Amino acid sequence: MTGQPKFELFAFWRTSATYRVRVALNLKGLQADERFINIDAGDQRSEAYLKINPLGGIPTLVEAGHPPLTQSSAILEFLDEIHPSPPLLPADPHGRARVRGIAAMLTADTHPMVTPRIRKYLTTTGGFNDAAFRAWQQHWFTTGLAAVEQRLASEPATGKFCHGDQPTIADICLASIIAVMRVFKMSVPDTPTIDRIIATCDAHDAFAKADPYKQAGAPKV
Repeated sequence: MTGQPKFELFAFWRTSATYRVRVALNLKGLQADERFINIDAGDQRSEAYLKINPLGGIPTLVEAGHPPLTQSSAILEFLDEIHPSPPLLPADPHGRARVRGIAAMLTADTHPMVTPRIRKYLTTTGGFNDAAFRAWQQHWFTTGLAAVEQRLASEPATGKFCHGDQPTIADICLASIIAVMRVFKMSVPDTPTIDRIIATCDAHDAFAKADPYKQAGAPKV
């Protein structure tokens, strides 16, 4: 596509947050040159990367001539603003608030509890072994997805996707949690509405291309 912004995406193959940005770029028909940051090797704590993202978070999106953009939720809304079609948020205020609320249940209340830095702290300072941390992950995945399932199953705005019949930021965030759970070989039972929506996402090319195992640096499966 001619005339589109020149982006660099500092990324890692399996992170939930990077997956969100990849899906949004795919939906918008935008491209980014990926820069591999190996969080297993600690690349995110390197002096060079901390100058780009002082928190050491992944991903970071950089547009030529502009400061780096961090935090996947902010990046998703940025992409929606600079390239409004197809929209990632509903047109009406109540719909936008609903989509943002569902997304935040996943990205603010669930995902932060299971990130590598939480694992590092709990297994080095908090007395957790690997089994205890896996139980911790399962607890927070279950708590978060059960709450999202309750909303999706009971609210009339739910359609083929989380809100209506087109993918929104809520679907991107929901699919990102499921994507990383698949990497961890974990699941949450009794979420039929989520399962139905995820099957729809899986069949969508923008989501399928963002599959963690299709990214540079991913292990063979």
